[in-house]
Amino acid sequence: MGKYRIAACPRPLEGGRFAALVSIASGSGSGTTDRVMRFHDHFPSHDAAAHYALAQGIVWVHETTRTQ
Repeated sequence: MGKYRIAACPRPLEGGRFAALVSIASGSGSGTTDRVMRFHDHFPSHDAAAHYALAQGIVWVHETTRTQ
């Protein structure tokens, strides 16, 4: 998404549920930065956690780039 790379990183939890995590990276080489956000909600499937994480990453990018 523009200069940002967004990647969902769902993680399995005990009990068969999934945690949603998203990585938002920018830059290249030694100037690369990476923000990882974890969310408290737990999801019933890998896909549901990935969808939520991607949506939240997109919201973060929109909010960040809107103020620049």
